[in-house]
Amino acid sequence: MVSYLVEGVALLVTFLVNLPFGYWRKVTRKLSKEWFLAVHSPVPIVFLTRFLAGVSLTHIPLFVASFFLGQFTGGKLRSALEQRYEELGRCLIVDLGRIMRGVF
Repeated sequence: MVSYLVEGVALLVTFLVNLPFGYWRKVTRKLSKEWFLAVHSPVPIVFLTRFLAGVSLTHIPLFVASFFLGQFTGGKLRSALEQRYEELGRCLIVDLGRIMRGVF
């Protein structure tokens, strides 16, 4: 039996891992190779997180929801930043670093 804290941390990690991938997915052409990578690259990380946390298979729907919520939120973050800044790249982490340094 896994504690709720461990499961909550694993769900949070799943969400946070998917933020940059959702950000990247937003600027790709749907169903292209790049889109496929943006959607499916975090799957092994999420699987490993769930496995290492020892979460049972019955909780997979929570991880799927967290996965898609992270992708969705990353895309929405991209849309919000596009309205404020003109020349964004494809990487959330690099763009946030540029914003913090005042490069835009």
